[in-house]
Amino acid sequence: MSELVTGEAVALELRPARLPSRMLAALLDLVVGLTVYVVVSVGLVAATASLDEAAQLAVSIASFLLVLVGGPIAVETLSHGRSLGKLACGLRVVRDDGGPIRFRHALVRGALGVVEILLTAGVVACVASLVSARGRRLGDVFAGTLVVRERVPGARVGAVPAPAPWLAGRFSELDLSAVPDGLWLAVRQYLGRMGQLDPQVGWAMAERLAGDVAAFTGVPVPEGVPSAAYLAAVVQERQVREARRAFGGPVAGATVAGAPGGVFGGSGGVSVAGVGGGESVGRESGARTVAEAGQEAPRRSVAPGGQASGERRATGFVPPA
Repeated sequence: MSELVTGEAVALELRPARLPSRMLAALLDLVVGLTVYVVVSVGLVAATASLDEAAQLAVSIASFLLVLVGGPIAVETLSHGRSLGKLACGLRVVRDDGGPIRFRHALVRGALGVVEILLTAGVVACVASLVSARGRRLGDVFAGTLVVRERVPGARVGAVPAPAPWLAGRFSELDLSAVPDGLWLAVRQYLGRMGQLDPQVGWAMAERLAGDVAAFTGVPVPEGVPSAAYLAAVVQERQVREARRAFGGPVAGATVAGAPGGVFGGSGGVSVAGVGGGESVGRESGARTVAEAGQEAPRRSVAPGGQASGERRATGFVPPA
């Protein structure tokens, strides 16, 4: 993986193409170019049979430059760095900052490619690619370009397992804001692949990742909680918070934490069925439960005149909606 920095100071992670794939792409391009050159040469020989030797030599040189030099330059310019061989191998030529190439980049690459590939049978290009850390030949170095892999095989990552039921909501008050995204990615990758790891290696990785997460949260891993189960519970808690932040409400089937009333029966919470096993979720400090709100009406005292205390006499005036 190679990290490129764009003009907007954005880091791009790209996979530079190595020598075998580049050789295969160059071979395919060379076969296509030579085929077109032979067809064009046969046609030109038949068309210039009546000319003298010097004219025929000039036409043959022009056809060579036009087909084997100008052809690749035109194709890479119009396709933004994807010739036929590179398209078949899943490669593309990009600038050093990750942007698409232009005519000047393709011109420098094509001009030096005549010396590197055609005149030396690719020996100079192979040596330069082996020496370069990112597999670049001389044409890429002088043009400021890089050949990268566009089709990258995706890694098969399993689904993140759900935490144990007895850990649901246990980390609802944990501060996860300081945990970096890179560590979250590592935890998710471990949870998705922990079934494929050796037990000893998996246990050591879980211990290290759990220690890193605990260091960023400032709260140690609870005693008696396995590291893998702790990581699964913390990841689920983060997903619940992100879903609540995105959709603006509690998530069914998960404990919602972080509200002022708290969880686990906070004072003044509104009971929500299906959230956290029926635990109360505080919406506002001093809010009433649904049961209290429904039982309050029959408890109002009635004055001797038959009017409920605290109610005003009807005047016939209806306020506007």
